[in-house]
Amino acid sequence: MISNLLLSTALVIATVVIHFVGLILLMRLLAMRGHGLRPHESLLGQGVLIILVVLGLFVIHAIEIWLYAFVYLALGALPDFETALYYSTTAFTTVGFGDVVLPSGWRLLGAIEAANGFILFGWSIAFLMSITGKMRSFEHDWLERR
Repeated sequence: MISNLLLSTALVIATVVIHFVGLILLMRLLAMRGHGLRPHESLLGQGVLIILVVLGLFVIHAIEIWLYAFVYLALGALPDFETALYYSTTAFTTVGFGDVVLPSGWRLLGAIEAANGFILFGWSIAFLMSITGKMRSFEHDWLERR
């Protein structure tokens, strides 16, 4: 159990750092666009920006899921990469179909992956809502000035 907790802790720390760095990179992308969140940008331009943010969040989560999958494979907990990636995706997204399960020695790692994914998805949603809210705020201010 101690090895499960130590490995889980290391993976949680790694995924939180990956997530943090990913969000910083997305914010830099937004800053590079300069006026990307301003109301004078076209609706299409704002839409493209939101799509890029969503795709960026998807990539961040994919990296985190793949990290867990590689660990399951390295541990020999799952037989091949496709199975490891499938299990990791269902655990990380908290879907947990149950058609693929970890050996009893590594079940705790899978449970912690689910908690980790739940928290990181919440963080991503908060980030996306913040960006969307900022766009709406700029639009509101612009409309009041007209």
